[in-house]
Amino acid sequence: MSQVFEYPVQIREFHLDTFGHVNNAAYLSIFEEARWDLVTKNGYGLKQVHEFKKGPVILEVNLKFQKELRLRETITVTTTMESYQGKIFVLLQKMLNAKGDVCCEARFTGGLFDLQERKLITATPEEGFQWMKAVGL
Repeated sequence: MSQVFEYPVQIREFHLDTFGHVNNAAYLSIFEEARWDLVTKNGYGLKQVHEFKKGPVILEVNLKFQKELRLRETITVTTTMESYQGKIFVLLQKMLNAKGDVCCEARFTGGLFDLQERKLITATPEEGFQWMKAVGL
């Protein structure tokens, strides 16, 4: 496993559904926000995606909802690269409440996508170092 990255978020009104807790689709948005923050801070943000014409894509996601998240709670999203073999990576993200309880856990399977060739690729030496650093490896 790689290092653990943390991303703080406060649950806002636009995250909620009619039951007053976080909407299931909002979980995916929050997780994505944390992933972009991670890769951008580690040197492979949207600028590099446009420059290299290569960027991350999600192939599969498994969400496990464990505890309710409510308005104005401050949570921490943790992100850890579980594995990266060939073209495919598995990323584990968790949303933790202030007590440290896991409220939601998501496992994302993805890869590096060539925007011109429209296919998954193995990172080349050109962008490989930056990409691997960006995902915590």
